[in-house]
Amino acid sequence: MSYCASRFRTVRRPTLEVKVGGVGVGGTHPIRIQSMTTSDTQDVAATVAQSIALAEVGCEIVRITAPNVAAAYCLKEIRAQFSSAGFAHVPLVADIHFLPSAAMEAVEHVEKIRVNPGNYADKKRFVVREYSDAAYDEELQRLHETFSPLVRRCKELGRAMRIGTNHGSLSDRLMNRYGDTPLGMVESALEFLRIARDHRYDQIILSMKASNPKVMIQAYRLLVARMTQEDMHYPLHLGVTEAGDGEDGRIKSAIGIGSLLLDGLGDTIRVSLTEDSVYEIPVARAIADKAMSLWGAEKYTENPETDGIDPYHFVKRETTTVALSEHCSVGPELPPRVIVRVESIVKLADAAHQLAARTLADTPAEGLLVPVATPGDLAALCEAAASTPLPVEFLALELSTTLTPDILEPLLAMSRGRLVLVRPFAAHEAEQLVAFGELVARHRHILVCALTAASVTALRETLKTVGDQHLIITLDTVHAPSTHSVGAYRDLSAALDRAGSRAPLWIRNTAATAVRGENSFLSKLLEASFLTGALLCDGLGDLVSLETEADPVRATKLAYNVLQGTGARISKTEFVACPSCGRTLFDLQTTTQRIRAQTGHLKGVKLAIMGCIVNGPGEMADADFGYVGGAPGKINLYVGKNCVQYNLPQAEADARLIALIKEHGKWVEPTPAHP
Repeated sequence: MSYCASRFRTVRRPTLEVKVGGVGVGGTHPIRIQSMTTSDTQDVAATVAQSIALAEVGCEIVRITAPNVAAAYCLKEIRAQFSSAGFAHVPLVADIHFLPSAAMEAVEHVEKIRVNPGNYADKKRFVVREYSDAAYDEELQRLHETFSPLVRRCKELGRAMRIGTNHGSLSDRLMNRYGDTPLGMVESALEFLRIARDHRYDQIILSMKASNPKVMIQAYRLLVARMTQEDMHYPLHLGVTEAGDGEDGRIKSAIGIGSLLLDGLGDTIRVSLTEDSVYEIPVARAIADKAMSLWGAEKYTENPETDGIDPYHFVKRETTTVALSEHCSVGPELPPRVIVRVESIVKLADAAHQLAARTLADTPAEGLLVPVATPGDLAALCEAAASTPLPVEFLALELSTTLTPDILEPLLAMSRGRLVLVRPFAAHEAEQLVAFGELVARHRHILVCALTAASVTALRETLKTVGDQHLIITLDTVHAPSTHSVGAYRDLSAALDRAGSRAPLWIRNTAATAVRGENSFLSKLLEASFLTGALLCDGLGDLVSLETEADPVRATKLAYNVLQGTGARISKTEFVACPSCGRTLFDLQTTTQRIRAQTGHLKGVKLAIMGCIVNGPGEMADADFGYVGGAPGKINLYVGKNCVQYNLPQAEADARLIALIKEHGKWVEPTPAHP
């Protein structure tokens, strides 16, 4: 199966056009930006005010929850007042869970209906049972009867629909047959799509949301591959659900959404943050702009080879173990290592002091990368390193091509520790590569070769001669031909596999790898999430560096947050926190921040903070502990999927959550901050 036209460049997936009111989605339209109101839908004035605020900052499609028939009826007045305020052109979407009756009311008033196939006609009880084929078919017939009235009414009124599958809310029927998997998510959507096709209704958009970017990416890829098999070409709405807030929420969203957009998938997006909805729009706009800037890129001669990666299952690339220092190595079963670049040798001491003063002891920069252009630079570097204790495991030297092995030999012989030498090698530099390989082998240093896929092919036999035991590979960004760096790294990895090399791979985020040349911190965060996040989710990458950020502490923190977002390296508590909506039973923003302040030091613990039961036990099924709104002012606490404490007063819930974590042996006391 194939889910995209190219893994090496962005070729937009062709889809049919879906009209959401007057807004076209898919086809030749740009990526559309969406968000959601957080007010009680029955508070018409507040919901209209939030809808206006979203539209004014660039939200093109506004979603509003309709948890019951009364709320769905309020959409009539909300639509009227929103239009009267000058926003008749901005379509409204009703978000439906559980109640077909609410959907049938809402479809009369708004331009689009979103249904969750996991709970529109099914109840989730986590029941384990074996379905015979006959019993399964009976369930599908019941589903057909329940869903068909909404399909017919959408077709009559010219309404659009989103079939929005969520990872944690699959029906018991699907869970028992397919498990809590991307395949189960896809089958859930296909059941509804086939019913719509029976009625010749095609104004449908699909989504496959999960709080885990890897699961989300795999589910969308598999959905497209399966739809292609059945000659379905519906547009996609992209989003990482329950992404959280702050840097973490932006990173997880950019990893999932950006990875798919670079593969040409996606027609409308939402960045789900546990913040005021208006703050989602600039992030979504920046993500969309970066992706769309690649659509008109220059022609690229396609590599006839595939990259050899299974896009539907995560498998980490096999590598040789390479020791970077006495205590730090890269290789199989080891986490990616973090390298921080220093602009020049004269700034080495300042960078070392800043890194040494950090209080985040569990997220160290493990290597420093310093540019070296002349023998004098190397001598100065040795002197600086001797006078300034470096709070890292190893030092990497980015060498000018004028520094040859004979020049470096006497200087490297004086080095007291292991060094990592970084140098680009062109396709014709086989002799230089051999000479550098012999140099590092003599002195027990490491050689990083910056290569393109073409130069790997040309130097194939030379790489075998040098061997993998002292070798790391990174991308030669100057000569890489791909229109985006994710494709270039995939191409490079495939070339290494064809050459029989198992050398570790270093993902470098530099100005040359950026999709666009903006210099804001948000742009740097998105670039790092696009490149490093996408590759790590494909199983590629053993070292990472974010070299566009000059502040070494900030660069280190951002690198670890990207690693955390992909699940490649866990350095703090993982939070699954839903964005607020009209169903929410407590203030999600303040609650999330308060719980984070008390539990953010619990490395490896996953906490879910959910505003209501709809996004509760299903969406947080893989969390260790859950904090879920059960009723106004009341909290239910979960361990995994199981509710263990009901209807706690919110004033007591934080302390009871911490006690629950302690009971299960997951609590450690926070380390006092050092001055």
